[in-house]
Amino acid sequence: MAYATQMAPAGARSRSQAARARLTAYGFLAPAGVLVLFFFFIPMILILFLSITNLATTNFTTDVLKMATSQDPRYIVWGDNFERMFADAYAPKILFNTFFYVLSTLLLFNVGLGLIISLLTTHINRRAGFFFRALWILPRITSPAVYILMWKRIVASSPFGILNQFNELLGRPEANYFQGDPWVFIVMLNGFIGASFGMIIFTSAIESIPKDLLNASLVDGSSLLQRVRHVILPLLRWPLLFVITYQTLSLLTSFEYILLFNQGGAASNNEVWSLAAYNRALNTYFANAQWGYGSAFAVVLVIIGVVMATVYMRVFRFGELVAEPKIEVL
Repeated sequence: MAYATQMAPAGARSRSQAARARLTAYGFLAPAGVLVLFFFFIPMILILFLSITNLATTNFTTDVLKMATSQDPRYIVWGDNFERMFADAYAPKILFNTFFYVLSTLLLFNVGLGLIISLLTTHINRRAGFFFRALWILPRITSPAVYILMWKRIVASSPFGILNQFNELLGRPEANYFQGDPWVFIVMLNGFIGASFGMIIFTSAIESIPKDLLNASLVDGSSLLQRVRHVILPLLRWPLLFVITYQTLSLLTSFEYILLFNQGGAASNNEVWSLAAYNRALNTYFANAQWGYGSAFAVVLVIIGVVMATVYMRVFRFGELVAEPKIEVL
């Protein structure tokens, strides 16, 4: 009895400390939670609501709350926007463009080139590696308008286009790069920006690998490629998962470089799903801004992003990455 009496206050103190620790953690998370609520969750709910309406500039009403609560048939159309979207003759082409743009840019540049740059610059002189990484940061910190103007000057017709100036010097005919290979340049100009992000993450991860592991592989007589294959890459599962997931979601929702480079649209064959949502919801080439119809495109884009992120977590075995380490007690 005496032992139980002595232990009760200690147990109460431990519970109090645990509750205080939880409250402290929630307090630190509160600012981020508020930002997520107001800038992500609430806009998502609004987009879901708009996707079942035919709200547009031609029938705009300020009494949106009344429209929602009364289910006015003039505005609430339920699944009509989605039926119209899937019946759109451009929808299959836009969907193909989206997956081609995302996967090619992601694999070739955002992950592939970023990983190669990281591996190369971490295996040379430290100052030289820092210099080359700094060069790859330049496309990311350059203004999008200036960056696209540079690319337009590269692919423009002669006598202004840099590539066509080289063609003239080599005696080759002038090429129309805008019409011939627009996707090559769209993937490249987006990829050089995305590669810098992957490069930063992968370089940090490689630099954090314990030197003892790398030295042990050297003692075992491993070559550079064997060290990369069997030591470095297995330790990059977390960075790879983060970069692939983040860059996929970023590419799914980004369209500004396509819009600036080639004035993307249905007629140009370079329209992606996020640009289609923008054109229908906010642009005017369909005669009016169709907010409800554009929101239906945005909802599909959210679903695609969630599905792809879930697939990535399954492939990289996310459960194992977040599992507590197993410690054997002897």
